[in-house]
Amino acid sequence: MYRKGDTYRIMKQDKTPLIINEQQDIESLADWYLNEQIDFNKRLMGFGYQTLKPYLQGLEGLELGSADGQMTQFLVNDFSRLTVVDGSAKLLASIENFPNLVKVHSLFEEFRPEHEFNTIIMAHILEHIKQPVALLKQAKKWLMPEGKILIIVPNGHSIHRLVAVKMGLFKESCELSTHDYTLGHRRVYTPTTLRKDIEESGLNIVNMGGIFFKPLSNQQIQDHWTEEMIQGFYELGKDFPEYAAEIYAVCTADD
Repeated sequence: MYRKGDTYRIMKQDKTPLIINEQQDIESLADWYLNEQIDFNKRLMGFGYQTLKPYLQGLEGLELGSADGQMTQFLVNDFSRLTVVDGSAKLLASIENFPNLVKVHSLFEEFRPEHEFNTIIMAHILEHIKQPVALLKQAKKWLMPEGKILIIVPNGHSIHRLVAVKMGLFKESCELSTHDYTLGHRRVYTPTTLRKDIEESGLNIVNMGGIFFKPLSNQQIQDHWTEEMIQGFYELGKDFPEYAAEIYAVCTADD
């Protein structure tokens, strides 16, 4: 989870705006992650890791925005040393102290690594931050030669968002919901807008794809779907990446 120390607009329960200070609010948002009751949210993180795993490389890994460590618990098995950076001390403290794990409490733009990394993981980060292209440019400098930056973001063209438009719940599919505002999302990406930000940063896209075909809400899937259905719709997301719940991108800094 990431916050920059300025103000942003969040929607209250009655959908009226409330202006808050992001830096002061960061630990209260941490409580949402620590108290999250929808287990399927964690399954999606697992599917994200499963999708990125073939692209993990080298001894040195960096995870930006470790939150409560749902992906960290998997990533520690893939690197000799994994550095995780998060703006919430409370969330960092909640992550198990693995022998090869280095925790850094810092905002991303204030992070100054002492060494470069083979793989940088940015799962569910770019939708939160004020200047995503600037962060990508910064992260590019932290890569070792032939290193990779791996990105996951929510997809504004996910089938469940397109259905919400047809139901009259959204005016357009990339509209921010009350839940988005609660989590501090500033945007919802599409494959086109994600590609635009990556290319503007000077990174090269090696591969892009989709993670999980999601026609319903996470709560509905958790309450009513079988494990076979969940696995089947994960596989279906590979066939229909434009309409999957999440988009992933594999990037390099090679010229």
